[in-house]
Amino acid sequence: MKKVIIGLACALVAPFAFAQTTTTEQTTTTAPATTTTSTTYTTGTVTEYEPGKTIVVRDEREGPVSFALHAPVRVVDKAGHVISRALSPKDRVKVYYSGTGETRTVEHVEVED
Repeated sequence: MKKVIIGLACALVAPFAFAQTTTTEQTTTTAPATTTTSTTYTTGTVTEYEPGKTIVVRDEREGPVSFALHAPVRVVDKAGHVISRALSPKDRVKVYYSGTGETRTVEHVEVED
């Protein structure tokens, strides 16, 4: 009788002992963050210009706007040809830049003859 009880107990416990556990793994993929930069411009008259340092443009809407020139900046005419002369006060220009506030980066300056 003991053998029968032990046999039944083993028969009842065996499925749990050999049971296979299942694991589910959830993976989440995220798209890489995209950064969009837009180029803006300010139109006005040059009031100050120091090549390689700063340019100050008097904008009709905002008043004087100062830009730090961290690298040599291309100065071009409306056709896109590089101008070799230095800018002078009273030159009408469009200053193309990206970023805002302290992080503005000048891309190029277009002289409006």
